[in-house]
Formats: sequence, structure tokens, C-alpha cells
Amino acid sequence: MSRSLRRGSIAALAALAIASLSSCAAGTQPDTLQIKPDTAAATLGTNVRLNNIVVVTGTDTSGDSTGPANVTVNIANTGADAVELQSIAVGSGGTATFADAAGAPLSSIVVPAGSAVLIGGDGNPSAKIASVGVKVGGVVPTTFSFKDGQKVDVQAGVSPDKGLFKGFGPTPTPIAVPTKSASPAATTPGATTPAAGATGAATPAGTTAPATPVAGATGAATPSGAATPSAGTH
Repeated sequence: MSRSLRRGSIAALAALAIASLSSCAAGTQPDTLQIKPDTAAATLGTNVRLNNIVVVTGTDTSGDSTGPANVTVNIANTGADAVELQSIAVGSGGTATFADAAGAPLSSIVVPAGSAVLIGGDGNPSAKIASVGVKVGGVVPTTFSFKDGQKVDVQAGVSPDKGLFKGFGPTPTPIAVPTKSASPAATTPGATTPAAGATGAATPAGTTAPATPVAGATGAATPSGAATPSAGTH
């Protein structure tokens, strides 16, 4: 093989290798593969990152839904100072209230330096919204406000309390069970309630009622304690 042909073959192989590497590099980029993250994420400065931001609705919600919802987010703080989350606003007018893992109200949620805090789920602080209009399966504008005045705006995904987000949704309010009323006072045994319109007086307690004549008897009843006349006595 001539030197010119050999040089041409080597150049062709090099060009092919470069093209292959270029195509592989392009193919791993999200824009090329059209890969989109399942959950929203955002950064605050260089030390704070908010991951897996999702607004979780009730179990049976779908489509356009208005009702209670929870916000779940993992906030990681790699800085030397603690950061303090003061509020979360979802959509138009839906502001979250914070509570600790035991359900006690919190005015803010503190993320210590060099650590992370998961908001939402059993055993973690919570961010609950009494009522907000969202589209399940869509996104909703969500704003995180911190004590130093900084804010993070994201388009948070909306998911029902199912699958990966089972247990992160709002807890149904328990239905109050009505208390039974007190039973009426028991009637005193032996006491007789006069019938409506009755004209006869009630027999006083301890008094013996007059004996009732036996059907067919001709003589008057003998009073209790009176002597019976002997036969033939005038």
C-alpha cells in the first residue's frame, strides 16, 4: 500500500472515531435524550439546595382539584451557618403552616449547617396547606421564603398520595362521634302516675285500699278489724 493511501486510511479512521465520540457525548445530554427530572429542584446561593419538591394532594384526587395539600422537599445545607425557612406559598393564596414531627406548630423550620431536613412524611416536620387549587399531574408555582429575605421560585409537580408519595399527603380529619345524651331519671318503683283527666284521688302510701265486693255477694264487706256479729244476735 502506498504512503498516500495509508495516510488517507488513518485520517478516515480518526475522523470516524471523533464522530463517534461526539455523537456519544451528545447522546448523554438531557437535551438530546429529552430526559426531564421527575421532581423539581432549586438552589439558594452556593450552599443550599432544595430537592424533590412536590405538592401532594389527597389519595383520590385527579385532574383539577381544590382541597388540602402538603408540600414535601428535602433541603440540604452545606454551608457553615444554619438557614431558616419561614414560609411556603403554593399557587394563589395557598400558604403552608409548619409543624414538628409530633404535630406541634412551628413558626419556621431550621436547617442546621452541614445537614439536611426532609419536610413531609412520617416522623418529619410538615408543611400543610388548608386548601389550594391545583392540577394533579401538572405543576404549580411554589415559593420558598427564608429568614435572610431570599426566595426560591419553582414549578413544583403535583402528585396524589400514592406510589412514591404514599404517606406524604394530607391526613383526613377524623369524624367527630356525637356524645350520647344522659338517660332520663328512672321512675320510682311503685309510684303511680295519675292518668290525664282522672278525678279520683290517689291512695296515700301505707293506706289499705277498700276491699272489692265479690261478685254475687249480698252482704256489705266487713271493715278490717271489726267483729262479725254472731248468728242470732239482735
